[in-house]
Amino acid sequence: MTGPKTNERPGTRAVLRGYRMSASKARVVLDLIRGLDVQAAHEVLSLTTREAARVIDKVLASAVANAVNNDGLGADELYVSAAYADEGATLKRFSPRARGRAGKIAKRSCHITVIVTRLSEERLALVRAARSAQAAASRSRRVASSRRSAARASSAPAADEAPLLEEPQDEVVTDETLDEGPAIEEPVAAPEDSEATEDSAAAQAGADEPAETEE
Repeated sequence: MTGPKTNERPGTRAVLRGYRMSASKARVVLDLIRGLDVQAAHEVLSLTTREAARVIDKVLASAVANAVNNDGLGADELYVSAAYADEGATLKRFSPRARGRAGKIAKRSCHITVIVTRLSEERLALVRAARSAQAAASRSRRVASSRRSAARASSAPAADEAPLLEEPQDEVVTDETLDEGPAIEEPVAAPEDSEATEDSAAAQAGADEPAETEE
């Protein structure tokens, strides 16, 4: 038993015709988002590294815009009900080979179609519950992270309250200090006998008097 025809499937669609890519490469990415809700499909396409993911993401956004503007549906109530790629025109090219032969080059194209439909009430309730739980978990993680950062900030000493170390002050050199010069300690003479001291003083006095000249 086969399903409905391609052009008879219900829902809102967007079609990209003649894109220069083989249909087999596009089908690999379309298989990833078929049956997912729109938000989950966008997340999967954003994390896919294939070139077709970027193009299919634009086609999906176009289908959602058609459903919102033309059919009056909510963007958060849609899911990808169908996604397929058909083969388009093939350009035939040739490359020169040995002995005058020619190698065939097939430049393929494809038509990408994405159809979005409104979720059923049961599935819509499940999706909304899952989104609310995810939002609550994200909120609790943010609150816990902010509380931890606040606790670390309160426990760590503030930079302004940290004790300052007194820096050693350099000695100021002035002109008076340079004139005085370094202090030199004079040697202390050993005590001598009183008689020897008097004799040396008398001898010193006699030497200081000028000698008398003879006329």
